[in-house]
Amino acid sequence: MRSLLCAAGAAGVLLFGSAAGAVAASGGEPEQFTIKDPRITESSGLAASRAHPGIYWTHNDSDDGPYVYAVDSRTGRTVATVTMRGVGDPRDVEAISVGPDGDLYVGDIGDNLGGSWDHVWIYRFPEPKQLRDQTVTATQYVVKYADGPRDAEAMMVHPKSGRVYVVSKKEDGGAALYAGPERLSAPGTNVFRRVSKIDMWVTDGAFSPDGSRLMLRSYFGGRMYRWQDGRPKDDIGSVGVPIQGQGESVTFTPDGRTLMFGSEGADSQVKPVGLSGRQLPESVSGDASATPGGEDGNGSDGAGGSSDSDSSEKSSPAVTGVIVIGIAIAGILAIRRRGRR
Repeated sequence: MRSLLCAAGAAGVLLFGSAAGAVAASGGEPEQFTIKDPRITESSGLAASRAHPGIYWTHNDSDDGPYVYAVDSRTGRTVATVTMRGVGDPRDVEAISVGPDGDLYVGDIGDNLGGSWDHVWIYRFPEPKQLRDQTVTATQYVVKYADGPRDAEAMMVHPKSGRVYVVSKKEDGGAALYAGPERLSAPGTNVFRRVSKIDMWVTDGAFSPDGSRLMLRSYFGGRMYRWQDGRPKDDIGSVGVPIQGQGESVTFTPDGRTLMFGSEGADSQVKPVGLSGRQLPESVSGDASATPGGEDGNGSDGAGGSSDSDSSEKSSPAVTGVIVIGIAIAGILAIRRRGRR
């Protein structure tokens, strides 16, 4: 499956390379950088450090171990490797996010077999004050979905309420946003409930630092939403996503003005896209339509319900064409390779 998606990404580069200029951000945003650590070949999540400017936390997809890496965006080099103690053997780590408490949340939420596991895990530990190799004791949370197992690659912690959200990768008719309990509990099981449909194949997501915007990305596209009442209220529109071999991750810079997009692969690049207009968070743009301070404007969290509001993405024809043609070509190549064996 991974080789198929990489081939699809390569096909997209060949067919639509001339459109790369359309997704380039304007000047002034942080520069792109390359993750140079040879251990990091499947970077699947990305989170901008709040404690250490210019540092981005990442991790491998699977078959690596309980490790999280701090990468310096100025050099692309790993400046700290954190080993999580007390979490067992991670299965498919797909996402990382920083909470309002300064803790790092790591989402072991992937399920490539599509619902083969009846539960997944979230790990949590304080962001280290010093950037050095170290072992930390992490809290492990058991997670189940109210409507049954599913594959997911996006996990976001709201920067005001601290509530954890997961977006399933793809389902019949689209993906969905799930809200966890108001507070995660280590003993017992944390049930995540569906609150919104997302018509998109989601590989990662991120909240803006003020919590007023939610960004979701796929392999070839992205959508921005205004966040209110514990769910995406308005589809603000598409965001230009850089052409990448296998686009996997996204995070906001701490000032909220730029998105950083990452991908899998050795020497993978993290590329910036500057935001403007309504896509800018409320704290940056001064947009009075967004409600600061909490998820429903008064510091409380309106995500406790299980209603399924339709905040679906209307995929643009260009993005849809890239996905369809890229996957079709990858399928043809895969069939030819099988024929040679």
